[in-house]
Amino acid sequence: MPGRATPVLVILAVADVARARAFYTAAFGWPVRVDVPVYVELEAPGGLRVGLYERRGFGRNTGRVPTAPPPGELAPTELYLRVDDLGAACRDVAAAGARPLSPPAPRDWGDVVAYFADPDGTVLALAAPVPRD
Repeated sequence: MPGRATPVLVILAVADVARARAFYTAAFGWPVRVDVPVYVELEAPGGLRVGLYERRGFGRNTGRVPTAPPPGELAPTELYLRVDDLGAACRDVAAAGARPLSPPAPRDWGDVVAYFADPDGTVLALAAPVPRD
């Protein structure tokens, strides 16, 4: 069996690092751990970090600049986030500037999930367990 891999960092290619930083700090309140002109790294509860990398800078590391979704379209990436208070989380991301995609609804896998898009089109799934009677 291959060695184990532990996810520690998710990096999103963004058009505007300052705008992305403002959105994610307003929406979730995650503390900033790295802050340089082309890259900001935030730390979510539990230790997972979310990096916001200016698209051209991202391309310098990979050898190819990722394509940006057209305005109003979605990026092919989803951040699935477990939240304590789904209503409050939905209000927070909407107030920060997220675009609503789908209202909170029970999903087949056992969570109530609301979907939004961040300013760069990344899908944000805000999830809480379906209440049990």
